[in-house]
Order: sequence, then C-alpha cells, then structure tokens
Amino acid sequence: MQIRRLIFGLIMAMALPAMQVGAADLENTIYLELKDGQVTIEMRPDLAPKHVARIKELVRQKFYDGIVFHRVIEDFMAQTGDPTGTGTGGSGQHLEAEFSNEKHLRGALSMARAADPNSADSQFFIVFKAAPWLDGQYTFWGQVTAGMEAVDKIKKGAPGSGVVDNPDKIISMRIAADPE
Repeated sequence: MQIRRLIFGLIMAMALPAMQVGAADLENTIYLELKDGQVTIEMRPDLAPKHVARIKELVRQKFYDGIVFHRVIEDFMAQTGDPTGTGTGGSGQHLEAEFSNEKHLRGALSMARAADPNSADSQFFIVFKAAPWLDGQYTFWGQVTAGMEAVDKIKKGAPGSGVVDNPDKIISMRIAADPE
C-alpha cells in the first residue's frame, strides 16, 4: 500500500509541472485579430518578464484594439502600438531593456524603441523574415506560432520610411487565458 502511494505521489509530482505548463501557456499566449485572420503569439516571460507583464497589462486594458500599423517595411517588419498612429506615441511608461540572445527569425516580436535602449513603451514590431542585426539590440518578447500569413498581408508602407497611408489596424488583442 505504501509503495502504491509513493508511486502515485511520484506520478503526480511529474504530471503537475506539465499541467501547470499547459495553464501557463494560455496565460502567455496572445490572439491578435487582423483583417486577414487570427495570429497566435507565444510570449516569452523567460526572456523579458517585465515587457511581457506590461504587454499583458495593456492587452487586458484593450489598449491595442484599433491601433494602426504605422510603419511597415517590405521584407523587414510591421510596427504598431502607438495610439497616435505617428510613431511618436505610447502608453507613457518606459521599460528598461531586457536584451537576450534570442534570434530575430520570421515572426519574432520585439519592442520598438528610440536610440536610448531603455525607451521601449507600448510599440512593438513583428519581423517578416530573419533580421540578425536586431539580435541583442531589441527586447525580444514573443514569437508568432500560427497565422503568419495574416501578418504577411498587412499593408506595406512607402519604400525606405515604411510610413503607411490608410494603414491596417489591430482589430483586437486578447490573452488566451481570459474569458471573452
């Protein structure tokens, strides 16, 4: 009888972390709704805990809903998160950089910033293809895991500047763990 309890305890001890990981995955998953479909984003609190916490806070406030992709450069990235739509605005809370060695591969999400590494706020970008020159220079906080084809269809901006006339918008951003 005692051996059965011990075995059951060991099985539960091994299963519990796996069950908790499943629950944590929903808490660290974003559904980004775009005009061409839903995008699933896996957030990386292991790499950028303060940025992920702030993104979640803004998502739960519905801060990103209706915000435009104000800068979209063909074969590079789509940038959003500025409530003014000009590229100069934000939520008003700068975050200290949380640089990592994570690679900026297709679908990577990082925080946009000014020259000051600690100037990231609410603006972020999604890369269309690998951008190794960004590695270690921008706070990487997530990765598109599904729906990259919808990101590819975001309206592109002017060559060079990426400024977009009549830009596409974020329809909504939601944390997967939250009830609708």
